[in-house]
Amino acid sequence: MNGGTIALVDDDRNILTSVSMALKAEGYTVRSYQDGRAGYEGITGAVPDLAILDVKMPRMDGIETLRKLRDNPLTAFLPVIFLTSKDDETDQLAGFAQGADDYITKPFSQALLLARIRTLMRRTASRATPKEARNQIVRGSLILDDTRHDCFWKGAQVNLTVTEYLLLRALADRPGHVKTRDQLIDLAYGETLDVEDRSVDSHIKRLRKKLRGADPNFSHIETLYGIGYKYTDTTDG
Repeated sequence: MNGGTIALVDDDRNILTSVSMALKAEGYTVRSYQDGRAGYEGITGAVPDLAILDVKMPRMDGIETLRKLRDNPLTAFLPVIFLTSKDDETDQLAGFAQGADDYITKPFSQALLLARIRTLMRRTASRATPKEARNQIVRGSLILDDTRHDCFWKGAQVNLTVTEYLLLRALADRPGHVKTRDQLIDLAYGETLDVEDRSVDSHIKRLRKKLRGADPNFSHIETLYGIGYKYTDTTDG
């Protein structure tokens, strides 16, 4: 059986009922909310282990809810899965732009949702490990703390989502070596299925933006068009 608390925010009563039942059957504690404002207030009042947000909701939509969660220090690193309309790329890109870790298109199978949840929960479990057990990776001015998924560039902390951290970790592990999108998907998502190339591109775009927020001259993640990405640390720019 699994464990942990999941916040489910969706205005569709059928989804709230069916998904809640499936999650509870897997051993999760579920807190349900029918609109973004109620979801935000409930999540920040008692932070869960993971949140699932629908995009189109009354009072406050999923995009705005996620933005507020990422701006709040209590929930800045909360793992979030977006539920989007089928083939609505605009919603998917907007979700990634605000820091979503993953998305699933409706209609979806409960088996797929549970697989995504298990993967994301497993990837974030290390954050509870005590500081004494930290392992650091240093690449020039880049410092990555594998235990708590902390990232520092030239001494400044860069707040990354779990997925962003794992992508950067995969690239920085072997500077100068090209990682294809498929390789990055495997390294960052593990067993998660049906992750698309554009998801990786969106995460990399946001990752660069965050690192350039710490250093406008950051240019160490290179795109090899049609192939993938690589990290270089020959200079610190």
